[in-house]
Amino acid sequence: MSLNGIVIFLYRLSGGRIAGRFGKAPILLLTTTGRKTGKLRTNPVLYLKDGEDFVIVASARGRDRDPHWWSNLQQNPEAEIQVGSRKIKVRAEMASDREKQRLWPLLTEIYPTFDAYQRKTKREIPVVILRPV
Repeated sequence: MSLNGIVIFLYRLSGGRIAGRFGKAPILLLTTTGRKTGKLRTNPVLYLKDGEDFVIVASARGRDRDPHWWSNLQQNPEAEIQVGSRKIKVRAEMASDREKQRLWPLLTEIYPTFDAYQRKTKREIPVVILRPV
């Protein structure tokens, strides 16, 4: 089982009490529909709560390509998240430049490494807003 698989298993088993944080950053489970296979794909993702919305970063640890989950959401923005033991249907959209400018300092406050990831890659790292539906 992969590290992500272990995190997902423990998170689901404990309702997020185990594997629900990474340092100061909380973790949610994001389930998207695979753009090629149509299969459900789940990934643990750091998030920031912004009012009713959940904000995530498509950093791929600073790689020069987007994470698969972001490509999946661009194809089909309907997804489900698990926050603790709650499951929530969401619709994803990329933050506007203005929204990103407001959210980025809040995101780097809970996970400063996002700045290092942005310096490491030539691509503009997307900030993604998950809005409950």
